[in-house]
Amino acid sequence: QVQLVESGGGLVQSGGSLRLSCAASGSMFSIGTMGWYCQAPGKERELVARVTSGGSTTYADSVKGRFFISRDNAKKTTYLQMTSLKPEDTAVYYCNADIVSRWGDRDYWGQGTQVTVSS
Repeated sequence: QVQLVESGGGLVQSGGSLRLSCAASGSMFSIGTMGWYCQAPGKERELVARVTSGGSTTYADSVKGRFFISRDNAKKTTYLQMTSLKPEDTAVYYCNADIVSRWGDRDYWGQGTQVTVSS
């Protein structure tokens, strides 16, 4: 069974940094685009950043220049380096990946990790 396991969330002061990690596990043939989404209370889940299998990246305007997404294909892991954090970055952050396995080409989600930025 394919799973995405996230780590790295927590409480940080405004201006601080955090690094989130998301590792894919299980039997799979390939991983396409990997990304991070966030969902704040009362709001819809929205894209933060994503990276294709070839390394092309996309960022939400609100995080450009502060957050940086990367991936290690050998480790089947994506990272989100978050810098200059602001209270408005507070949300649950979810990892997402397009994975081809014996069950077909599917979108997978992690369980979510809480990021809280205090002012």
